[in-house]
Amino acid sequence: MQKPSPALDTLIDGYRRFREGHWQEERERWSALSEGQSPQTMVISCSDSRVDPAQIFDVAPGELFVVRNVAALVPPYETTPGQHGVSAALEFAVQFLKVREVVVMGHGMCGGCQAALTQDLHGNPLGKGGFVANWIDMLDPVRDAIAESLGTTGREAERAMELAAVKVSLANLRTFPCIKDKEPSGEVTLRGAYFAISDGLLHLLDEATGEFAPVS
Repeated sequence: MQKPSPALDTLIDGYRRFREGHWQEERERWSALSEGQSPQTMVISCSDSRVDPAQIFDVAPGELFVVRNVAALVPPYETTPGQHGVSAALEFAVQFLKVREVVVMGHGMCGGCQAALTQDLHGNPLGKGGFVANWIDMLDPVRDAIAESLGTTGREAERAMELAAVKVSLANLRTFPCIKDKEPSGEVTLRGAYFAISDGLLHLLDEATGEFAPVS
């Protein structure tokens, strides 16, 4: 039998509060959700513990279909053998759940984007940073221009990389046949967003101008 731990105790305490409070308050909703889900929005966000989409958007259970990974990245469509987690989630959300919106949400102080900018993990063996390095090399095509103009350290350069990462993921989303089929007709809309941890502001991308603007 595994020994209890302070971390697990914290989770169990939270579960008990959930059962006694929110679950009781939303009991009818949970009962309905046991029959299936029908979210209208998919959010692709970072695994970072500070940027929980359900908390940021203050949604009820069942309203968001969420995929989280390092730096909120979407790989381009590919048919090579392998286990393609983001691709499978996107396929399920768009083709089976019929979500209407796909939101890519980057965030401030993103460690993945910082690592992509500094390239500190490049060359590390798998298990010691190599998996992360192989993942964030999706940002290599946008890195050089940022590094040349702003350097590889400091918040200005890091923020530029964080915003660029959202655009990379949006571009990669558009390589998927399901998006190519559904975006032109309006069945699916892609959106870019950025959450600034320091001030709690959400920014939305205007793809016509390429600029992110805070939500008022």
